[in-house]
Amino acid sequence: MRISVILAHPRPGSFNHAIAKTAVQALVKNGHQVAFHDLYLESFDPILCFAEIAKDALLDEAIENHCRELAMAEGIVVIHPNWWGMPPAILKGWVDRVIRPGLAYEFLEGDSGEGVPHGLLRAGRAIVFNTSNTFSEREKNAYGDPLQTIWKNCIFGLCGIADFHRKTYNVVATSTPEQRAAWLDDVRAIVNENFPG
Repeated sequence: MRISVILAHPRPGSFNHAIAKTAVQALVKNGHQVAFHDLYLESFDPILCFAEIAKDALLDEAIENHCRELAMAEGIVVIHPNWWGMPPAILKGWVDRVIRPGLAYEFLEGDSGEGVPHGLLRAGRAIVFNTSNTFSEREKNAYGDPLQTIWKNCIFGLCGIADFHRKTYNVVATSTPEQRAAWLDDVRAIVNENFPG
């Protein structure tokens, strides 16, 4: 299978990077073809300009490549920290620029944009791995777990991916090496379960 893996964390050597490395290694070991992008390392430009909004807009080569890979992906893995209940801005910009009309979703004939889009992504499954410094119970009770809504409903659900799995590892700031090793074992198990060889 073709799997697209997107990492958004600014610090090389972060636990997010360890999650990404573990996920990619498991996918490769299982025989999948992986398109991996570290958005910060690549200096991905997150700014969507007006000229790029239209469905038939002329896109620069980097965005075209991301769009092509996403369109061909049979599975998607996203790794990022929870910042203010949102993905980092660079990843939000990736969503804005790459998850495009005509590629990821479309409005049906007769719908001028006010209805429910029809999802176009061919990926059968998506996984999001998050890190957080907030306990899960507080995240849910105090904030309503906004990342779950964003990824499951607003992005992947809208684009036709119903098989969605998200896992958060917390609290990273006070975690021990043993906890992190166990979390990476869990990442490997989740990837193997969702994208077996």
